[in-house]
Amino acid sequence: MQSHTHTENLPEEVAEFLSPGEFVDSDSPEIQAYVAEALKDLSEDISDTEKAIRLFEMVRDGLRYDPYNLPLTADLYRASAIAKSDSGFCVPKAILLAACLRAAGIPAALGFADVRNHLNTPKLAELMGTDIFIYHGYVQVWLDGKTYKITPAFNSDMCDRFGVKPLVFDGKSDALFHEFNQQEQRHMEYVNDRGLFKDIPIGVFLKEFYTTYPGLVAFNQERAEKKASEEIDDEFTARNEGAKANYKDHL
Repeated sequence: MQSHTHTENLPEEVAEFLSPGEFVDSDSPEIQAYVAEALKDLSEDISDTEKAIRLFEMVRDGLRYDPYNLPLTADLYRASAIAKSDSGFCVPKAILLAACLRAAGIPAALGFADVRNHLNTPKLAELMGTDIFIYHGYVQVWLDGKTYKITPAFNSDMCDRFGVKPLVFDGKSDALFHEFNQQEQRHMEYVNDRGLFKDIPIGVFLKEFYTTYPGLVAFNQERAEKKASEEIDDEFTARNEGAKANYKDHL
């Protein structure tokens, strides 16, 4: 993948976010192919900002958001594996976006924060035992000397179905969860920022998820055994199905 980013002009602490990691494996054939597909109809001389916007949209809408889909093994958090998936929650989607941006020559760090979802579905709230999502995944991207925090978590089709304000990245401002939904009800609240990372701290991450969400972990263990990924929660999954197909129809 050709890049117009001049790494020699980047501060050392930013340049590290251009190189691949074990899980943000931006040099993998799968990620290279994913980026090529996303940018195939754009001219070779487009700006990094235009590339970043297209990649953000590709990850946002190409993978259906599924908060019930919690991978329980480390290998499933590699961007190269996520690129083959149809759905995922915020962390895999952030890992995939960070890898794609780096593959396109754009510095991108993984960020993690704890957020409170004031409009959590009853089913998910029961499984989680809380309305706090720990390690919500987002990406910090560097463009033209400025930084932006962006999350590709909620696909546009899901936002339409649930009355949630869409996540839009225009290359000029952050694209994070909205505090209120379209009905002006309290929605997402950022309560703790865990900082930026070159790669996901997978050991700590999985340990905290297993400890914090035993009900959701057990649910995913049963889900993996039954392989019933599409029969999870009528309130969420049924209203959100088909998002990936809808997105591809508009490419």
